[in-house]
Amino acid sequence: MTAPIPKEWNVIAPNGSAVEQIKDRSDYLRGNLAEDFQNPLTAAVSEANVQLVKFHGFYQQDDRDLRVQRQEKKLEPAHSFMIRLRVPGGELSAEQWLKMDAISDTYGNHTLRITTRQALQFHGIIKFEIKKTIQAMQAAALDSISGCGDVNRNVMCTPDPSLSPLHAEIFPWAQKISEHLLPRSRAYHEIWLDEPAGKRLVAGGETEEVEPLYGKHYLPRKFKIAITIPPYNDMDVYANDIGLIAIAEHGKLQGFNVAVGGGLGMTFGREDTYARLASVIGFCTPEQVLAVCYHIVGIQRDFGNRQDRKLSRFKYTLDQYGLTWFKQELNTRLGFELAAVRPFEFITTGDRLGWSETTNGLWHLGLRLEYGRVVDTAAQSLKSALVAIAQANLCSFRMTGNQNLVLVNIKPEHKATVEQLLKQSGYNPDASHLSGLRRHSIACVALNTCPQAMAEAERYLPELITKLEASLDRYGLRQAEIKIRMTGCPNGCGRSVLAEIGLIGKSPGRYNLYLGASFNGDRLNTLYRENQDEAAILSTLDGLFAAYAQTRRQQESFGDFVQRTVLTS
Repeated sequence: MTAPIPKEWNVIAPNGSAVEQIKDRSDYLRGNLAEDFQNPLTAAVSEANVQLVKFHGFYQQDDRDLRVQRQEKKLEPAHSFMIRLRVPGGELSAEQWLKMDAISDTYGNHTLRITTRQALQFHGIIKFEIKKTIQAMQAAALDSISGCGDVNRNVMCTPDPSLSPLHAEIFPWAQKISEHLLPRSRAYHEIWLDEPAGKRLVAGGETEEVEPLYGKHYLPRKFKIAITIPPYNDMDVYANDIGLIAIAEHGKLQGFNVAVGGGLGMTFGREDTYARLASVIGFCTPEQVLAVCYHIVGIQRDFGNRQDRKLSRFKYTLDQYGLTWFKQELNTRLGFELAAVRPFEFITTGDRLGWSETTNGLWHLGLRLEYGRVVDTAAQSLKSALVAIAQANLCSFRMTGNQNLVLVNIKPEHKATVEQLLKQSGYNPDASHLSGLRRHSIACVALNTCPQAMAEAERYLPELITKLEASLDRYGLRQAEIKIRMTGCPNGCGRSVLAEIGLIGKSPGRYNLYLGASFNGDRLNTLYRENQDEAAILSTLDGLFAAYAQTRRQQESFGDFVQRTVLTS
């Protein structure tokens, strides 16, 4: 299909969505945020600012466990904010980890949470302490710019240095791409960091263009980029708007295969919404990658749907106009053609857990976290243990896209100390004592804070896995590596449609059951049963586990088994 000439992207048609109108009036993301956050009469912000603050890296939420109770007392909901750091590649120094931990205790709910985008979230920040929180982040040389909103989000990259000797060469590209695609508006700095408002007029009195990439309306929806290093697909690279697959020859980085148009969110009841895996379209050199990312974002800016936000992700733009048109448009903007795709292979989307060593003699420890939540409990004081490790400056910290944590660059003489501090806290760093199902599980936050959640996820999946482990034990499958993921709604935060067993919430206690994604992340799963309660889920999976144990082929993954025997039969 031939695409129309794009509208001037600093002008919004009258039928643009409500969010487009908010961006149009925002004065490059400023709006009246400064005044709204000083309003002492409510813990919330205006409806327009609920959308605008996302560009500054935070979401307004309320405690849904208390919602009805507060309504009965004629009180407004228990509002607070979730703030999401921008941490390209997921790396924090020991000093930064300590400062983030202090923020969680001083302003948050005493927890940290690692996200499926390799970032860090604070929960429970009240409106009147947002500014203090952001200033504390700034003191650690960190920010939340583009943590959310219709811009390029946190750029992900395979975080474990032990996975590839090329890691040190590839990892910095996450930071480079993130910086290259950052919004240029100074609204964040003016509102939260008290930077004086600059002179934003040029000769003639017209407003200076402050967003050379995004324009005043930014993108139609969020945009996501990830880098991965074969044979590991730990970033779920096909789930991203741009996936960059590092290609090496003879130990030297050659460049990146470029995949475009991934996205997992959908809307119940709308068949025109769907999950899509990214399409691999070509190869670029390291010197070309910034321009490639920039112009792909520019095409989505110009041609993405700004009327219906349900259809505004990049995947829909690609499917509307076609890959042939897109590649022609990209080549024209670049001034060169992408080279042919280079061969590569993925083996898993999982993280390496436990101890591993690199060629330079340093050690790395992959820690399995339960859905990214760093917290002290009666049974386990992992949060305090990580503080002690950081205070001793024994390592730096790398967050993973699977909600886990890698302690990197540990000297051999410090291994025993790190392990001792973890074990004293009640945390066992050897994840082999966990079932394969639990080791590979992912869950979004869902209830009680996410406003989109229709059902539980983080709070419920551990309990469900315990019940499923009874079946695994019955059939000798406890250590079988089976990937299960749960989300409280169909928006895709937990990447459930890329799981061998995917559960997506429909209503409290009920889930759609999806089966059959590949172990290496290159095949989506398929809806198998709708609106299932716990008993139905347990019964269905028990039968499948029994069949898998009895009739699987050698080295056959659970997803491939289900695809072969159930979904295609």
